[in-house]
Amino acid sequence: MQGSKHGSDGAQYAFPTWQKCLILTDACFVVFTSSSALCSIFPATAQIAAELSTTVETLHIANACVQIAMGISLFVWQPIRSFIGRRNAYLLAIFILFCFSIGAALAINASMFIAMRIIVGITGTFLLVAGQEILAEAFDPIGRGAAFGYMQIGNTTGLTIGPCIGGIIVSFTHWRIIYWLQVGLAGLSLILSSLFIPNEKGKSKTVHGSGSRLAALNPINLLKPLVYPNIVITASEISPEIQQSLTSKQDIACGFLVFFQFIVLTSIPHIINPRFHFTTPLVSSLFYLAPGGGFVLGSLVGGIVSDRTTKRYIAKRDGIRLPQDRLNGSLPIWLGVMPVSMAIYGWTLDLEVGGMAVPIISVFFVAGGIVVAFNGLNTYTAEALPEHRFAAISGKYIIQYGFGAVSTAAVVPLIDAIGVGLVFTICAIISVTGGVGVFLVARYGLQLQNHRFSSRV
Repeated sequence: MQGSKHGSDGAQYAFPTWQKCLILTDACFVVFTSSSALCSIFPATAQIAAELSTTVETLHIANACVQIAMGISLFVWQPIRSFIGRRNAYLLAIFILFCFSIGAALAINASMFIAMRIIVGITGTFLLVAGQEILAEAFDPIGRGAAFGYMQIGNTTGLTIGPCIGGIIVSFTHWRIIYWLQVGLAGLSLILSSLFIPNEKGKSKTVHGSGSRLAALNPINLLKPLVYPNIVITASEISPEIQQSLTSKQDIACGFLVFFQFIVLTSIPHIINPRFHFTTPLVSSLFYLAPGGGFVLGSLVGGIVSDRTTKRYIAKRDGIRLPQDRLNGSLPIWLGVMPVSMAIYGWTLDLEVGGMAVPIISVFFVAGGIVVAFNGLNTYTAEALPEHRFAAISGKYIIQYGFGAVSTAAVVPLIDAIGVGLVFTICAIISVTGGVGVFLVARYGLQLQNHRFSSRV
């Protein structure tokens, strides 16, 4: 992967500080809105199933379908973005979120409700990808990790505060109010984004000509980071295809993290309610505050760790920066914090020991570890291939939400079959495996590339 001199590209990050703050605030609020739309109904699943004459299991499968839609939705948004520009596509996605949240609030049967949910889900991934692109253009590499960390706070607080709010609403009023609140958040997001989101810098906003339009519709553009061969372009630098192949290895690691994330979030009502004899959505939804606190703290710490690791390696190389350097900061999380916390969380619930305190503390560290690890991977993916940033980030989310769909659909039946202790032991083993993969790319990725480069020559 090609190194870059720190500061050589600083002119492109020419936004004034006040504008960067507004862009960051808006991006955080938008992803909070979209992620809360995904999870806020979790505590109300039983009530929704009863009113719409369906089953809880059907709604769990529907939630998995939402995540599948989130993954493949980028095949839809890629040509839309190419035709109308990133800013207009971003605003269109928020408008769709607004309109179909109204549809979900007015749903008269399960089929309509699930269809509205899936269409709402189609917008979420693009808002994340475009938000990361926008922040990568607005912030220089030294401050980018912190910016991504704040955006991750918006995303993860939506995933955890959303269910808390949903639990409170469904305890005192009707579940449809959850979606009317979502409508208000989406409307505010649309107003803020129309005011603060800038146009794409240094690129043509739209495609012209029949050939360009057909190329924009080609789904292979999003799969290139996953399937392109390692081809060397010149004798002085590593090809973009090799950079993309390394990015795809990080996609698997991100997939593991989303797998863990939705194992935790989806299973909370199923394992916490019977363990502690909770009988109302209000009480059980408050348990989401534990992973929520971990997500927030992990987002803050992750940005700091990521940026400090980058600075340390820049100093080691006399000013040369490699995007994979920041991955070193998350290795203790992958190999230590997450597997240990997962094992403690799963087995204390399985064996009914430790009271309520131990599961709360352990799931806090699980959630915090997930987000710290996410920060380095997200920032790396945005940096590894600047000229094809949308494709690189999109490939990551396609894999990511595939893993999320599997965990959402499978976690409850799996816990019923083998127990919560074994489920989280499997997660701990997967965490160590993912950590080894991240270690190999962070430490030996460049040598592997050079070996391939030499062999190709």
